[in-house]
This record gives sequence, structure tokens and C-alpha cells, in this order.
Amino acid sequence: MKASEKLDLITIGRSSVDLYGQQTGSRLEDMSSFSKTVGGCPANIAIGTARLGLKSALLTRVGNDHMGRYISEQMAREGVNTDGVITDAERLTALVILGVRDQDTFPLIFYREDCADMALGEDDVDEEFIKSSRSVLITGTHLSTPGTKKASEKAVRVAREAGRKVIFDVDYRPVLWGLVSKDMGEDRFVADAGVTAELQKILPDCDLVVGTEEELHILGGSEDTIEAIKTVRKHTDAIIVCKRGPKGCTVFDKDIPASLDDGIHSESVEIEVYNVLGAGDAFMSGFLAGWLRDLPLEECCRYANICGAIVVSRLACSAASPTMKELQHFITNGSSEKSLRKDKQLEHIHWATTRKGNYDN
Repeated sequence: MKASEKLDLITIGRSSVDLYGQQTGSRLEDMSSFSKTVGGCPANIAIGTARLGLKSALLTRVGNDHMGRYISEQMAREGVNTDGVITDAERLTALVILGVRDQDTFPLIFYREDCADMALGEDDVDEEFIKSSRSVLITGTHLSTPGTKKASEKAVRVAREAGRKVIFDVDYRPVLWGLVSKDMGEDRFVADAGVTAELQKILPDCDLVVGTEEELHILGGSEDTIEAIKTVRKHTDAIIVCKRGPKGCTVFDKDIPASLDDGIHSESVEIEVYNVLGAGDAFMSGFLAGWLRDLPLEECCRYANICGAIVVSRLACSAASPTMKELQHFITNGSSEKSLRKDKQLEHIHWATTRKGNYDN
């Protein structure tokens, strides 16, 4: 692995192929056709930030198989630096099968038994590669097993010693911690003191911590959101971002007030929720597109809310993530459609600015 040109961000951890059921409204059992996209929180954020103009890279493992080659090739097409994408000859690439049944039900199956990305180890973390970036992003999922935890910890240590920023996406999936049965991949919260203890160990080294209310509950060890955030603050001076779904987000850069509404925020985007999967990764991409450019936190929130709203209106994760031209168009013009996927101009900009490759006239 070689040191690259100066990067803005290296995301570390999960990479998979998402197979999205196309029969929206059906049970996953009844879906018969699927579309293929890159998935996994760090992979999605690498693509999302690249589309928003940052120089991003991904540190992960993929299998020496067709799906692994697809991830590597798609990352390159998206402009993501692939110096850290390692081919694992012994393991297969992770797969996720998912669908949309209704506004509250998003069936999700993780195929992750001994998969390539969960074999990432500390020997895979090249110090010069980490130092080549202004920031690194780790996720809670890669603190769930000893090997991936060591890889994350090494990346954080190298980044801190080099004066780089450390970003922590809580990314809590109870099924990936073995807390629920394998068919319950859509479950977002199970309280567990052991998980809380593991996640809190990383907090003192973080500059930015981002999670949903449920993710901050597991991080803070309380199902009272403000109390959980106050506990998080005891462990870190980092900026804390609470994702609040249709209410947008709230940011805390200093002491934690008595109410979520007393933090820093921007207006949320009122839209129809079509598919929540991947919206948090787009939100993070938007926030980082502002934060890594040193924009005011209110503007970072605005970017994040819009990017999350666009993806929550589409049926995909990384493939649905907006480009900077889409973001700028929405900031300037908004949309008359609450179902943003029905906004013809916005969809055309998405199509036109995400086409890859050379085409004959």
C-alpha cells in the first residue's frame, strides 16, 4: 500500500454488496428481482463524500470474487481512492439482502459469516496511508470483534499522533454484535452494557461523534437521550451530532443543555419517507462535506439534512447519494415534491452527474 496524494478522509471498515428487492411493498420472501449497489456504512460514506467533492478513500477487505471486484471497480468509478482496498483470497465479500415493505418495515439480512471486511486487522493499517489523510472515520461495527477492533484502534492512534481528525460513526447494528437472531437485521436498538463499555473506550480520541438517538442511547448507556449525551460528553470533548430523523439533527459543541432543541441545528427538510436505509450515511457525507471545509456547524447541518432527505426518498444507499450539483440545486431551488424521487429536475441532475465512463458521440 502506498501513500497517496493528500486525502480529506479515509473511511475504515464495512464494505458489502447490497441486493435491493425491487418489489416495494412486498415481503422479502416474495421479492423476485434485486438491484446491486455498493453497501456498508464506510463504503457508502466514501462514495457520498467523493460525490460531494472531497478526496476520500476506503480501507477495507473484499473477497477475491466477482462481488469484491465489483466493489473495487465501483469505488474507482466514483473517484474514491482504492489504495486501502485489500483483496482477501480466503474469504468471500459480504452481502446484504434488503427491501422496503412499508414506511416502518425494512427487512434486512446480513450475510457476514467469516466475510472479508470483518477480517480487517491491524497489519492492514498502513501508517503512511493513514497519515496521508486529514481525517479518518471508524464505525462501531468494527469494534465488535477483536481483530477489527485492533485495526480501528491502530488507525485512531496513528491519526492522533499525526494530528489528524478522528470521526466516529456509532453505526449500531445489534445483529452484528450477536444480540439478536440473524433474521432481525433491521433491529436498531438493544440495550447492552458490554457494547456500551466497548464503544465508550474510543470516545476520548474522537473529534466528531455522530449517531441517531438510539445509537446515542447505546453509546451513553441510557434510553433518555439527553442523559445519554451527557454521559458521552463526560468521555469526550468531541462535537456530538444527534440525528433526529424528520426533525433533522442537533449538534452539541460544548456543554449539553437540558433539551435537544437547545443545541445547534438547521431547519429539517419535510419530505416523504420512502426508504430509511442508507439515509444516515448520506447524512454523514453531507455533514463532512461542510465540516471538513470548516463551514459553520449550522451549514454542516443543512448539508446533512438535505443529503439525508434526498436518499430517504430513493430506493438505494450509495447509488442514491447526491452529488454536489444536486445539493447546490436543492439549496437554491428546494423542491415542490415531498417525494423527492418524483422531482424530475433533481432526478435528471442526479442521472447526469453520476454517469461514469466514456461514451461515443
